[in-house]
Amino acid sequence: MSAPDGSPVGTERSIGQLFASATTEMSALVHDEIALAKAQLRQDVKRGATSGGAFMVAGAVLVFSLPMLNFALAYGIRTWSDWNMAVCFLLSFAANVLIAGGLALIGVVFAKKAKKSKGPQKVAASMKETAGVLQNAKPHPRTAPALEDRSPAAIEAVARSSS
Repeated sequence: MSAPDGSPVGTERSIGQLFASATTEMSALVHDEIALAKAQLRQDVKRGATSGGAFMVAGAVLVFSLPMLNFALAYGIRTWSDWNMAVCFLLSFAANVLIAGGLALIGVVFAKKAKKSKGPQKVAASMKETAGVLQNAKPHPRTAPALEDRSPAAIEAVARSSS
């Protein structure tokens, strides 16, 4: 069995190995944070595209359906009632404006959602927080081994490794 860095379990790793492992893990964390930011930006772009699409559809409905819908609706109203033809055309126009207004409202809702999204700001704050924690991190204090139990060669080796 081995540790994540490939060293056997139960053996102490050198400071260089620990630093290399921490560097690798920090690099992976930064890459994951960047991937998260990209995914959140993609979502914001999709919301913005949906908003723009809804606005375009609202405009297209208003422009292209007005003549045909106005005539059909006006003559239909005239058939169902004996109102003046001008009133019938005004009512058909009002119906088209209501439909376009509803589509524009949908566009506004999606635009507000895209504007409110704080995805990239959240990721940036998370990365700053991670960097702040790592800058203030201190190594775990280790208890010094009892020097009287060891041979002079072991004491000298410990002294050389800690300096």
